[in-house]
Amino acid sequence: MDKTKKILVIEDDPNMGFLLREFLSANGFEVALCVDGDRGLEAFRQQKADFCIVDVMLPGIDGFTLAERIRKEDARVPIVFLTARSMKQDKLKGFNLGGDDYITKPFDEEELLCRIHAIFNRVGNSQTDEEAQAEEYPIGRYLFDVRNQALVLNGNNDRLTYRECDVLSMLCAHKGKLVKRSDLLQKYWGKDDYFNGRSLDVFITRLRKRLAKDPSVKIENVPKVGYILQD
Repeated sequence: MDKTKKILVIEDDPNMGFLLREFLSANGFEVALCVDGDRGLEAFRQQKADFCIVDVMLPGIDGFTLAERIRKEDARVPIVFLTARSMKQDKLKGFNLGGDDYITKPFDEEELLCRIHAIFNRVGNSQTDEEAQAEEYPIGRYLFDVRNQALVLNGNNDRLTYRECDVLSMLCAHKGKLVKRSDLLQKYWGKDDYFNGRSLDVFITRLRKRLAKDPSVKIENVPKVGYILQD
């Protein structure tokens, strides 16, 4: 990496927070640790972290609300939820709020590190991917600005999250053609399983909402196979 990446960890369990800070620091990251949501939001505003790890059950502002507020200020910073809450609706809510990943406790530290590196690699290497060769894609009346992760309509920018940008880039690179669910899941989630499939469904729904102002733009669902972007 060209510079040390700063990770903001918001975790109220002092033992867990200490272990995460020491582990991530030992692996080359600059780490700031906050023990509640209010301090986490203040730290994010002051320090502008490159990556956020957010516990859901926090004193003060809860993790979901914190992530929602961070997203309003920075649509692109990766957010990983780290929590003991493993219910399906909680995970889907996390993705709906713009989370890039959701890891349940107890977890393996090496797995967390791999997921962090995978997200940073997608961000850093996006210009070498097939679907990122073009810096802009016209989509109906929209312009998809890949480099700035924005959908532009009538001069207004709608910022996308990293995961939204990944999925839309792949759809744009194959506009009018079928993009298989399995290809999207393997490339961006690393595994084609039921839960990741539900997560993908959430992101497709969010992209449809972002593109809804132009009725000519459609993301067609081919049941159990994949999607076709049409305009």
